[in-house]
Formats: sequence, structure tokens, C-alpha cells
Amino acid sequence: MTDPILKTVTPVSHDLGAFTVHRAVPQQACRSVGRFVFVDEFGPSTLDIGTGMDVRPHPHIGLSTVTYLLEGAIEHRDSLGSRQVITPGAVNLMTAGRGIVHSERSPADERAAGPRLFGTQTWLALPDGQENIDPAFESIASKDLPIVADGGSQARIIMGTLWGETAPTTCHAETINADIELAPDGKMPVDADVAERAVMLLAGDASIDGIALDPLKLIVLRPGAAAVLSSRDGGRVFLLGGEPVGKRHVWWNFVHSSRDRIEQAKEDWRDGKFPRVPGDEAEYIPLPDRPKTVSYP
Repeated sequence: MTDPILKTVTPVSHDLGAFTVHRAVPQQACRSVGRFVFVDEFGPSTLDIGTGMDVRPHPHIGLSTVTYLLEGAIEHRDSLGSRQVITPGAVNLMTAGRGIVHSERSPADERAAGPRLFGTQTWLALPDGQENIDPAFESIASKDLPIVADGGSQARIIMGTLWGETAPTTCHAETINADIELAPDGKMPVDADVAERAVMLLAGDASIDGIALDPLKLIVLRPGAAAVLSSRDGGRVFLLGGEPVGKRHVWWNFVHSSRDRIEQAKEDWRDGKFPRVPGDEAEYIPLPDRPKTVSYP
């Protein structure tokens, strides 16, 4: 049997004080999987009562952010006037295009109880010719995302077409993304139809073709190799992938095929030329001198 694993990527951990983020992409070992140029996992964490997550307004260009929660809630606001409380099982897609600003904070009721945080945020690089489209935001409730069941295990399709079902989430290019819940002694096949795929074990235990997955490591699968996920005691696995992205530059929150466009975005944010977030205008994140997120040319 052919080993389905092309490579294993160990995420870099960033301590944000109240919780830790595990960043698998981008780094030297893995610049992208499909069009995913950024892959973060956070939690599970319980924050102190009266505190919360407070990601102040910050800008993006040239990408779509995908926020997906397993536990907790996050209030999203953006410069389009969107305001949405993100809840478990829903998918929230923010397309930056030529430019958008947003903030992410714990809702008031979560702060009162001691917020729980467990989920993922990924970035998708927009295709050539669409990097400067108008910004947009959409939120799709968990009940509106397809669920595929197989012998007690199930998968919620976040984006794209998998196992014969298609999520209603906007895709600007071929993309797959799913939240897979493996039952004890359960299994789930991994489609091999797309060019690039990866899986990450978020909780419990899981194996792929009998090879045990290490928690939070990004397992990039060999192109064209069919594989089967299985679990002894039950596990949660995140699946992502799609068509290759090609060359993209990443600097802080900016993604683009043109370095000049990124330099312009840096200057525009520094000079206050991006739009503000209605209802969250008092604060913002300054342009960093040395961002934690950069591309690896």
C-alpha cells in the first residue's frame, strides 16, 4: 500500500496571552495547500470571567478569511457594516479583495461566563484577476451546510464539493474544506479528486490508512492517493485543499501576487486610508515593523 502522506508540518505556536494559536501555514516547510495560504488552529481554551478575545480592527487585501468554530463565539464586525456573531458549525467567509478592515471580539454574554475558544481560521488567496474584487462578507448557518454520514461518523462540508455534496459557501476557485467527526471505530474516506489536500487532527485520535495522526500537525497528502481516516476512540479532523495557488506574497494581513500592491497596502494602512469599522472605530492594530506572518520565497 502506498503511503498517503507527502509531508508532515509541525505548527508554530504563538502565545496571545489568553490563548495560544498554532500556525501550520505559512512556514518554510509549507507555503500553501491548495489556495490555503494561512492555517491557524486555536484552543480549546477557557478565558477568565470578564475577559475575552479582542482582535482590534486590522486590514486585509487579496484573500478570503474562513472562520470556523467548534466551541465558543466570536463577534465579527467589518468596514462593510457587517456584524455577525460566529457560532459553532457555521462558516463565515470574508472576502477582502481590494481591501477590508475587520475586528474579532468575544461577545458580552461570553465574557460574563468566561469565554470558550476552539476553532480554526484559514486564508484563501484569491485567483489571478480576482485579487482586487469588491470586498464581501457571508455567514452560512450550520443547518445550511451539508452533512455526510458514514457508519456513525459524519462530515460537515464547509466549502466545495465532497462525497457528492456541495456547500453553498462562495468559492472563487476549486476549494475543499470539511469538519470530520469520527465515531469510535468509525471511518471516513478522503476524496482524491483535488490536486492538493491536507488533514489536521483537532481532538481525540485518528489515523489515515493506519498511520496515526499527531494532534495539530498538518498532514499533507500525496496527490491522487485515495485514503481512509479512522479512529479507535473518536476524533475530530479538519480537511482542506484545492487547486494550487501559484506564487503569492504574504506580509502581515496582506496577500497578493504583486509585492508593489502589498507595499501600497502597507502605506495606505499607515496613512489611515482604509475604511473604518462601524461601531468599532476607537482602536486599531498599527502596522508592525516585523510581522509574524510572512511568505517564504
